[in-house]
Amino acid sequence: MSQLNPGVVTGKDYQLLVKAAKEGGYALPAVNVVGTNSINAVLETAAKNNSDVIIQLSSGGAQFYGGKGHTDTFNTRVLGAISAAQHVHLLAEHYGICVALHTDHANKELIPWVEALIEYSEDLYADQGVPLFSSHMLDLSTESLEFNLDESKRLLKRLAKIDMSLEIELGITGGEEDGIGSEDNINNPNLYTQSEDCLRAHQELSPIGHYSLAASFGNVHGVYKPGNVHLRPEILKLAQDLVQQECNTGLNPLDLVFHGGSGSEQHHIDEALSHGVFKMNIDTDLQFAFAKPIGDLVEKHPKAFKYQVDPETEQPYKKIYDPRNFLRVGELGICDRLSQSFIDLKCAGKSLAPI
Repeated sequence: MSQLNPGVVTGKDYQLLVKAAKEGGYALPAVNVVGTNSINAVLETAAKNNSDVIIQLSSGGAQFYGGKGHTDTFNTRVLGAISAAQHVHLLAEHYGICVALHTDHANKELIPWVEALIEYSEDLYADQGVPLFSSHMLDLSTESLEFNLDESKRLLKRLAKIDMSLEIELGITGGEEDGIGSEDNINNPNLYTQSEDCLRAHQELSPIGHYSLAASFGNVHGVYKPGNVHLRPEILKLAQDLVQQECNTGLNPLDLVFHGGSGSEQHHIDEALSHGVFKMNIDTDLQFAFAKPIGDLVEKHPKAFKYQVDPETEQPYKKIYDPRNFLRVGELGICDRLSQSFIDLKCAGKSLAPI
């Protein structure tokens, strides 16, 4: 097995991470983060599981990281994403694992946000020879296929010059994440990507640079009642087979992404992995994993979150309401749930960084 230096991976090193996952029959969890607590919990869990990991920010997560109170929303999103990425760069090597840095779901209105981050990486690459992120995502799945691919090609030309990748989406992921998605989880035919669209995307993008594809097979953001989501991973196989046949490639030529991974059943995950999925996004499950133990702590010590000192016993509650206490409880909740994802995705113990 090839080895990589621990830290943030970009360019050929990132592509090696993708290749190793596909050839090894595993995928990496891609975790949406919103602050240092979630980032540190992801790094901690990846290190404990000796696995590499993908850390990503949506525009909303980047804005939260930069500060929700600032009135300049656009620049807060840009600076928040840059600040979060710098935090990961500083700590990833320290934790001894490889980390891919992504941005998530950017629709048409958010293209300027992505372009601002690309411009930052272009300047950084000119100065230091490395970009800030490993990959950016364009989610233009609700636009025409022509617009989707034209914009993807335009930005991929810039990204390829600075050793970065692009993630695109064909077909719509149901549910909603930061205002992006579709609420019709049953009757929307766009929840299932057409193989011919995947072939066209591959033919137009692969000559330009490295890209990955979020192909929809019934995926839904969030967690819903049983019966409200109909995953059909066989759609991924149809796309892979068509590209392999028409482009004379090897097995599973597409680097596929599984969006809406929270709440997925193991047999669907296993089948998706067999069809070339190297990345599964997980967000909702980890939000709940962070919140629940904090809620349990509040229920266990209700007075501590009402009084600094107990009005009856005069007992001080500082050790309980100290943010370092309850935020750490939330971090450990993320660690527990994310550890299960490393097992489910079969990536535990498979870091490319030397032990």
